[in-house]
Amino acid sequence: MASVRTFVARQRGNPAIATLMVLAILVVVFSLTSSRFLTWDNFLNVTRSSSTVVIVASAVTLVMIARGLDLSVGSVLAVSVVVSAKLASTGTPLPLAYLAALATGLGFGLLNAGFIVGLRVSPIIATLGTLNIARGAAFLITSSAILVGLPSNWADLGTGYMFGVVPYPIVVAAVVAVFFSLLLNYTVFGRNVYAVGGNEEAARIAGVNVPRMYVALYAMSGLSTGIAAIVLGSRLGSGDPNIGVGFEFDCIVAVILGGTSLAGGEGRISGTVLGALIVAVLSNGLNLAGVEPFWQYVAKGVALVVAVVIDRLTRLERESTEARIGAVGSAEAPVE
Repeated sequence: MASVRTFVARQRGNPAIATLMVLAILVVVFSLTSSRFLTWDNFLNVTRSSSTVVIVASAVTLVMIARGLDLSVGSVLAVSVVVSAKLASTGTPLPLAYLAALATGLGFGLLNAGFIVGLRVSPIIATLGTLNIARGAAFLITSSAILVGLPSNWADLGTGYMFGVVPYPIVVAAVVAVFFSLLLNYTVFGRNVYAVGGNEEAARIAGVNVPRMYVALYAMSGLSTGIAAIVLGSRLGSGDPNIGVGFEFDCIVAVILGGTSLAGGEGRISGTVLGALIVAVLSNGLNLAGVEPFWQYVAKGVALVVAVVIDRLTRLERESTEARIGAVGSAEAPVE
């Protein structure tokens, strides 16, 4: 009995190992196809490009563990960037412009929470609606134009280096990922996230304030998107209402590749970080190999489908194993 339970427990930790193996295989393959892949500059390029996905996907991981979904992050990213850029281009001090980006992201996160918790709208429908609202707002703010003429210090965060070695976007992504990892693994809130994802009704009976928790999760998702908007806008050096198209897909792929179950109740930030690196390595490796950009969409789509299938098969195997454990336990129970 104990050995079977140990086996089931180990199976739950395997997704992160599998994700790391996939990442290692991609690194080997792309290093063979391009001599530029295994260089320090390219390593910085890959990690820098994955930073915004890590920032947002870390928060989305908590949302998905609790059986939620946020499809609006790409458009919220865009509107947060253009709000910040619009203010900065008109002479607003940069710290205030950054605060505006954070407030915009947080505002849309709370809007999602209002639809989902207050009006009981499905997370898919609610965030899909917010996706279009935010994208439309981004175009309205800029009149469909790219905002330029930003202050000289606008690009410092996105292109600068800490101690002249580590790019600031990587530092910000690391801080955000560590924060959410600690929140998820070492706090009551994190335990409640797993509890709600595992069985919402049981968590409610146990005293978890489920509506308040969902409000907090979607607020954190929006706020993280605002942080990513500051980093990405600084990297690009402009306010483009078109940025972030498909960004929500990259985040969801990273979360699922990282081992977060679509059924809820399981997931780790470390796995999500590895998933984000896989997405970045895939795009970077294909670019260096001279593959047309359109094939990147195909590759990411295939990766998502494979990850979903693996999640489904793993869950079915786990349920079958646990059912056998239950049957053995019932058979071994003493008859009174």
